[in-house]
Amino acid sequence: MAESNFVDYVKIYCSSGKGGRGSSHFRRAKYIPKGGPDGGDGGRGGDVYLKGNRNLWTLLHLRYERHVIAESGDPGTAKGSTGKSGEDKYIEVPCGTVVYDADTGDFICDVTEDGQIVRLLKGGKGGWGNIHFKTSTTQAPRYAQPGEPSEERNVILQLKLLADVGLVGFPNAGKSTLLSVVTSAKPKIANYPFTTLEPNLGIVKYRENRSFIMADIPGIIEGASEGKGLGLRFLRHIERNSLLLFMIPADSEDIGKEYKILDNELKKYNPDLADKTRVLAITKCDLLDAEQQKIPAKKLPKKIPYVFISSVAQMGLDELKDILWRELNRETFQDKDKIVRKNMEINQ
Repeated sequence: MAESNFVDYVKIYCSSGKGGRGSSHFRRAKYIPKGGPDGGDGGRGGDVYLKGNRNLWTLLHLRYERHVIAESGDPGTAKGSTGKSGEDKYIEVPCGTVVYDADTGDFICDVTEDGQIVRLLKGGKGGWGNIHFKTSTTQAPRYAQPGEPSEERNVILQLKLLADVGLVGFPNAGKSTLLSVVTSAKPKIANYPFTTLEPNLGIVKYRENRSFIMADIPGIIEGASEGKGLGLRFLRHIERNSLLLFMIPADSEDIGKEYKILDNELKKYNPDLADKTRVLAITKCDLLDAEQQKIPAKKLPKKIPYVFISSVAQMGLDELKDILWRELNRETFQDKDKIVRKNMEINQ
């Protein structure tokens, strides 16, 4: 099977540059055989930086670049000349990359914005040349400072997809089909479990040239938070989604029970996911008639907006987009409602 181009985890070794050594040179000229010290300072070692790049969506480019080493500073030279500073090294990463120390597991930083720059390692300072050590009692110092050593670190880069809407459901719930219909994404679609083996992103176009990003991750099964199925590998991508769209097929034996299983797996993985805004899409509704779509409220999750959809038959998709947009912009809509009510009270 061909190797996947989606890489969301890499471990790399990073090293900043060493500082250049100072020079212990003395001035020499035709008629000045014993001039004073004129050794210059060593150059600064290069730093190692992380830089967010919105045009990247995977860590694939780092899979084969496991050693990132900045340039060391050049030594100082005669005539008080400072050595050339080492070139800084920039590691470009997708927005949504989290960085940990590979040896201790400590959190280092989180790169979430395009153009965001974080210094990972500082280059060593260049050493002073002997020109700095001349005093009234020491006219000819024959020593200079060595440059500071480099810093090194093993780091783990983990990508967590940044999206507005994350699709949550069991395998074969219709997530990839929905993504292919409402966006230009072309995920693999087939009638067997775990067809989706890597996350997919797509842009959903909405009214008046507005849009939002939708992410499809591989299906969740009971026990996923403990490593079953595709386990923990892709659950972390849900953490960055603003809204979770739960998708459960209309022909499910118990929609409420399936929702609770999915919800329970997310809470086990990260309790903070319980606070995420949710919407429920009951998929494959073309299999039901109008009477069958009248599911008793007690069988559905409470206080969660729901909609019947069929991606294949193009049913309910506009209504779904309206609900998603309203939930994503709930605060804006609430502020507008307050203004309208206030104006009505004033007019009365």
